[in-house]
Amino acid sequence: MYSAVIALAGLSNLEVQITNDHINKLLRFKPLLQLLLREYVGTLKLDDLLKRKQDAASFVLSRLREQEEAFGMQFLSTGVKDVVFPGGMKDILNTVLLAEKKVQANLITRREETASTRSLLNTAKLMDENETLFRLKELEFLEKICEIGSISLTGGGDLLERLNALVGDKRGASN
Repeated sequence: MYSAVIALAGLSNLEVQITNDHINKLLRFKPLLQLLLREYVGTLKLDDLLKRKQDAASFVLSRLREQEEAFGMQFLSTGVKDVVFPGGMKDILNTVLLAEKKVQANLITRREETASTRSLLNTAKLMDENETLFRLKELEFLEKICEIGSISLTGGGDLLERLNALVGDKRGASN
């Protein structure tokens, strides 16, 4: 027989006599626990496992309670503290997680680009249907050009004439 001191929450230290039978049962307990955890973990993706750690604990507790009589113990609760992976597995999982996050980021970017394009299309349709709105947009761009201060044009001699005509024609039409 072996003697051990076990600290229990809410109780003072309690001396417990542990027999060889208890030790044999405890030695069988660890492999059973590992098999139960593997059974549960094998059905989940990593993100799901991390989100549902408490579900894993509930699953293991229910399966352990089926074995209470064989172990001569009563299982009161279980919990998952940490999920630990071997080094090589960590690298693989980190690579997979990184790739998944990149895909999610790309999807968000594409959605934003689609929304932006849709907004531009709606603006273009409105300007096509409303001449005043189109003219306001032209003036907004001219204002931005004027804020620059000085503009150097090379090879675009008729561009300056067209801008001048655009501003001049509209001014003449509005007077």
